[in-house]
Amino acid sequence: MMRVRRDPSSDFALSPAWRGGLIRLGMVWVASIALAMQDWLAMGHQWWTISTYAHVMLVPFILGWQVWHRWPQARFLEPLCWLPGLALYGVAVLGWVLGTLAGVAEVAQAGAVAMLMAAVPLVLGARISAAFLFPIAYMVFLIPFGDEIIPPLQTITARLTILLVQISHIPARIDGVFIDTPAGLFEVAEACSGVKFLVAMLAFGALAANVCFRTWRRRLIFMAVCVIVPVLANGVRAWGTVYVAQIKGADYAGGFDHIVYGWFFFAAVIAAIIAISWPFYDRAIADPMIDGPAIAASKRLTRWEALPMRGRSAMVGAGALLLGALGWTNAALSLSAPMPPHIEPPVIAGWHRVGTPLMIDWTPRLSGADHHIQLRYADDAGRIVDMVYALYASQGPGKKATGYGEGALPVGTPWQWQGAGPPALAAKSERLLAKGHIARLAQTTWRTGDTTTGSSIALRLAKLEDRLLLRRRPTMTMILSVEEETSAIDPRRDPAARTLADFRRAMGPIGTVMDQIAQGS
Repeated sequence: MMRVRRDPSSDFALSPAWRGGLIRLGMVWVASIALAMQDWLAMGHQWWTISTYAHVMLVPFILGWQVWHRWPQARFLEPLCWLPGLALYGVAVLGWVLGTLAGVAEVAQAGAVAMLMAAVPLVLGARISAAFLFPIAYMVFLIPFGDEIIPPLQTITARLTILLVQISHIPARIDGVFIDTPAGLFEVAEACSGVKFLVAMLAFGALAANVCFRTWRRRLIFMAVCVIVPVLANGVRAWGTVYVAQIKGADYAGGFDHIVYGWFFFAAVIAAIIAISWPFYDRAIADPMIDGPAIAASKRLTRWEALPMRGRSAMVGAGALLLGALGWTNAALSLSAPMPPHIEPPVIAGWHRVGTPLMIDWTPRLSGADHHIQLRYADDAGRIVDMVYALYASQGPGKKATGYGEGALPVGTPWQWQGAGPPALAAKSERLLAKGHIARLAQTTWRTGDTTTGSSIALRLAKLEDRLLLRRRPTMTMILSVEEETSAIDPRRDPAARTLADFRRAMGPIGTVMDQIAQGS
């Protein structure tokens, strides 16, 4: 008997409908990437140069692997262009526009990725999107995120560390993110916050939850473990560093932390999570990743696909959205407010300008400001306040008042973030520390139009409104700060906060003063 051998390559043969759909998808993807090219270049730079996002380099391969596993079931489904998909694509384009105009890189990058995600239901339809739902959703891990949670992670790690240190009977005192022990002063810096491991574990957890589990309850429990365990483990890692320092010294502990904990500790944590969850896996290796026949027979998906559209109409609609976004953003980003030829420092009743040197150099970063001043005021009692003011004609790359590293905490200097300062009206209050004994309370205020705020989000929303309405308004930053030795601080009275309160009272409404400086008067 002659047996016919099936050609395995036929499993990957493309029907005419699939060929047309994939060609349209490729065209929309290329156009979408071209529109947001600067954001894709910025993301690529972060993936390649910042260790927090190094794992993202694997995401495209994971996406391909997931598509490959779903294809044998999905290839029998019929692609079609879908009118509601055009609405989804429009929302993604709008998200990119809003992020770009607001100057929020994370939102613009999310919009850039969302355009690729929304293009799938637009040109392939709801049924195909259901078949490839997980790979589409997993594209969110292309977005570099995590910087926003660094401060709370620093605080959590510091509190876990001091708890374990005290349990270990090591005398210690915590001040914000600094822990003072007999072996020295330890800082839970950004690099020690555990954000790198947590972000990578989120990507790993989402993949493992989908591949290894079938029920949502088990998936959610596994994801919770992938969040909680890394945070707790990072506290143990920080405690281990402090503990070793008490025995071997701070220098030895630093090297021990980077070698032992950096290379082996977190690998052991991942192995432990996998080993503990292994008995609860409920997806067999041979199980298909999707149920193709069930997706094909779904009445709900049939109802959703009741609004098909022609391929040419889908392409024209997507192109119109991209061209509209390009024109809108170019017009808004070209706006620039008029600038005075020079600005003058304000006169503050009861305070006079002095040239007293700083105990430690403190120069806030104000990249791209068209005008800026930094000076010191003193009153008759000898109290000194530092004032920094910056004026921007526009906001954009290289000149963002609320960009990373901008403002009161200059990156790459002895100054480190210690924690939030006491509340102040329309100001972001922060405590900084340098060399373990020089403290600084800094209060930052931003202004544009009628908005005076200490919230970077509020400022960005105000700038977004200006750009949407094509208004030319300058952006201003004012930082008021007091420097003092920690040994001179009276925790019951907080003299720095009192000094700044008195200075702000003498100055009057801070928004009015900032406007007067911006007008050159």
